[in-house]
Amino acid sequence: MAKKTSHVWGLEIGQSAIKALRCQVKSDQVIADSFDFVEYPKILSQPDSEPEILLADAIEQFISRNDVRGCKVAVSVPGQQGLAKFFKPPPVEVKKIPDIVRYEAKQQIPFDLNDVIWDFQQMAGASIEDGYALESEVGLFAMKRDAVYRALKPFQTAGIEPDIIQLSPVAIYNMIAYDRFADVLAEENFDPDKPPKSTLVLSIGTDATDLIVTNGFRIWQRSMPIGGNHFTRQLSKELKLTFAKAEHIKRNAMQADDPKLVFQAMRPIFNDMHTEIQRSIGFFKQLNKKAVIEKILLLGNTAKLPGLQAYLSKSLGMDVEVIEKFERLSGAEVIGSPSFKENQPSFGVVYGLCLQSLNRGPIHTNLLPKEIVVDRLIDSKKPWMSVAAATLLVGMAANYAFVHAAFTKVAPELWRTAEQQVSSLQQTSDSNLSEDTAQKNRVELLRAIGEEVSSNTDRRLIWLELLAVINSSLNRAPGTVNVSPNELPYSERQDFNITAIDSKYYGDITKYITPALKEKYRVENESRLGLLGKPIAPAVANPNVPTAPVEELSGPAWVVKLSGYHYHNGVRGDEKSDYVRKHLIDFLENGYVTLPGPDGEPMDFSVKEMGLAYPLLVSEATIEQEKISNPLYEQLVAQRTSIANQPANGTNPAATKPVLDEDGNPVKPYFDVATAKFTVQFVWKEKPLAQRLAWKLDPRFSRDLIPPKELQAPVAAKPTP
Repeated sequence: MAKKTSHVWGLEIGQSAIKALRCQVKSDQVIADSFDFVEYPKILSQPDSEPEILLADAIEQFISRNDVRGCKVAVSVPGQQGLAKFFKPPPVEVKKIPDIVRYEAKQQIPFDLNDVIWDFQQMAGASIEDGYALESEVGLFAMKRDAVYRALKPFQTAGIEPDIIQLSPVAIYNMIAYDRFADVLAEENFDPDKPPKSTLVLSIGTDATDLIVTNGFRIWQRSMPIGGNHFTRQLSKELKLTFAKAEHIKRNAMQADDPKLVFQAMRPIFNDMHTEIQRSIGFFKQLNKKAVIEKILLLGNTAKLPGLQAYLSKSLGMDVEVIEKFERLSGAEVIGSPSFKENQPSFGVVYGLCLQSLNRGPIHTNLLPKEIVVDRLIDSKKPWMSVAAATLLVGMAANYAFVHAAFTKVAPELWRTAEQQVSSLQQTSDSNLSEDTAQKNRVELLRAIGEEVSSNTDRRLIWLELLAVINSSLNRAPGTVNVSPNELPYSERQDFNITAIDSKYYGDITKYITPALKEKYRVENESRLGLLGKPIAPAVANPNVPTAPVEELSGPAWVVKLSGYHYHNGVRGDEKSDYVRKHLIDFLENGYVTLPGPDGEPMDFSVKEMGLAYPLLVSEATIEQEKISNPLYEQLVAQRTSIANQPANGTNPAATKPVLDEDGNPVKPYFDVATAKFTVQFVWKEKPLAQRLAWKLDPRFSRDLIPPKELQAPVAAKPTP
C-alpha cells in the first residue's frame, strides 16, 4: 500500500557500504534533507568476511541514526541480478501494448513466468496518433522470485518494509534523465532518425560496473564483471600485500611511497576495463547506428581512483567527467556535508530511487512482489475492519430493538386492503406507461424513417448538382461538339475534356486546408487575376454595404480532383496552364450555374453558394504531342475499299489513287495535336438547397448575393458561365 508522505528514502546495499538518501519535494524542487553512509568493517565479498552479520550490524546502525517510519522506502538490487530488455512493438493501439508485452515476456525471459517478478513500461518519446503508438519502445524488467526475496530479507529482518524494488541501472537512468536530460525530455519530441546525442554512464561498483547509454528518451545497459575489488586484488597480487593493505594503498595511491609503481601494478585492470567499454560501445552502435556518444560520466567511489579519468578519456577519445555534483538536487545541509561531498559519486543510485518515489523519474516500474503488496494492504485494513464490524453489530442491534417495538404496535391485517388497492393501481399505472412508451417508440421510428427517406433524396440531388457545376465549367461553346477539325482546328477549341473525377472525404477539412495550401492558393489566385487583368488587391469595402459573411471552412467536406486535357495551345499567353487558370479555375472561383429552385423554376447559384472553395491547379499542365485520326480520311478510305472490292476486269485504279476530298485536295490520315494535360483540385462542402437559399431569401440582398440598388456600389456584370 502506498504511504501518504512527502518524505522518501532511497537505500542501496553495496559490497562495501550502505548508501541512504532522504528527499522531499518543495515548490517543485527535489530537496535532500538527510543521508547516511554506513561502511562495513570488511568488504562483503572478502573470503574471510561474514556478509549476513556485517549487513545486519550496518542496517541496525542505520536504523539507530535514522527514522524511516511513515516514509516511502525504495531499495535497489544490482543490475547483474536482474534482466532488462528493450524492444520496439509494431504500430498498435496503446491499449493492446500489455498483450504484446506479455507475449514478449514469454519469449525474452528464460524462466517460467510464475518463477519471475517482472514489470514493463513504454519509454518516453513515443508518437501517439489516433490511439496508436508509433515509433515506440518498451522496457521489460525482471528478476527471479527467490532473488527478490533474498534482497528483501535483510530489510524485513530489520523491520523495514520497502515500497519499491528497482534495478540499479534503471535507478541511475532515472537520475541522469532528471539531472542531465531535463531540457531534452521537456520537448517531448523524439525523432528516431535524428536522436539526441547520447551519454555513457559508468557506475563502478565493488565487484561489477553498470554501463548505461542514454539520450534521455532511450536506454541501453549491461553489467561488466570489473569493479573496485579487481584493482585491489591486482595490487595485492603484484605488490605481495594483504587485501586490507592493498585497499588502503588503492584509496591513497598518490600518498604511496612509489605512486608510479602502484599505477603500473593496476594497469592490466585499466586495460581490461577499456576493452570491455570499447566492446560495449561497439555492440551498442551496431544496434543503434544513428546514435552518437558525446561524453562519459563516472559514478561510484572507485571513479575517484587517480589516473582513471584521464586514462579513459585518452584511450576512448571522449570527455570523461566524474559526477561530483547533482545539478538539480537542493538541500544545503546535506549537499554541504563533508561526508556527502566525499562520497557523492556513490549516491547516484539512491538519488535515482528517491526520484522514482517522488514521481520525477521517467521509469516507474516496480519489482516488489504483488503478494507482499496485497498482504500489506490487508494488514493495514484489519484494525479499521474490526472497528467497522463492531460498529455495525451495535447499530444492527439498536435498529432491531426500535423496529421490533414499532412492529408490535402495527397489525398486518389492518393494511391488507390498502395494500391490495395500491397493487391494483400500480398494475394499471404500469400498463398505461407501457402503452405510452410503445406509442412514443412508434412515433420515433416513423420520424427516423421519414428523415432517412428525405435525406437520401437530398444526397442524390446534391451529387447531381455537383456534376452540373463541373459540366458547366468545361467552357463548351454551343455547336462545336461535333464540328470537323477542318472547320475548327484543335488548337482553337475552347472546351475542356475531363477524363477522371476522384473524391476524398475528410471528417475535418482543416487537415487538408493547411497553411501551406492556403499560401499556394494565394499565389495561384494572384497569378490567375494577373492573367485576367484584374486587380490583385481587394477594393476598399463600403461600410454602408452589407456583404455575405466569409465562411471559414471546417468540419466534414470533400476534396474533388478533376483530371483532363485541352487542345487550346496555339495562342501564346492563353495556352497550357494559363488557359486552365483563366477559364476553368476562374469558373470554379467566380462562375454561376443554373439549377432548379424550390418551386422547380430555374435559379442561378454561384459556385461559392454551391460550397466550392480553394480551386487549385495541382501541377503545371504538360504538353504531349498526339496523333488524332482524321474521320474524313477514314471515310474516304472506306469508300475506296468498297469500290476496290467491286468485280472488275483487270486492276481497279481506285485502289491506287491518293485520298482526296471533294475539291480534289489531299486528305491527311491524322492531325498532329498538342494536348495539355492538367489536374485541378477543389474543396466541396455540401450545401443543400435550403442552406443555399438562406442568403437569397434575405430581403436586403438580391438572389446573387448583391445588395439592393439603394445600398450597392457599382459592380461588374455577372460573368457568363
